[in-house]
Amino acid sequence: MPQMAPLYWLVLFFFFMVSLFLFFAINYFVKPFEKKDHTMKKPDLNFKTWML
Repeated sequence: MPQMAPLYWLVLFFFFMVSLFLFFAINYFVKPFEKKDHTMKKPDLNFKTWML
């Protein structure tokens, strides 16, 4: 019952708000690892970058 312990609910409300803020801050600042691009294929072993 909220009317029986308003300070208790106020503490829970602030805890919820701080947790929500931390969740959004961590999601904004922490980025996942970059995935390697698999579209670039390795060059052929017989391919030469120079000409004679």
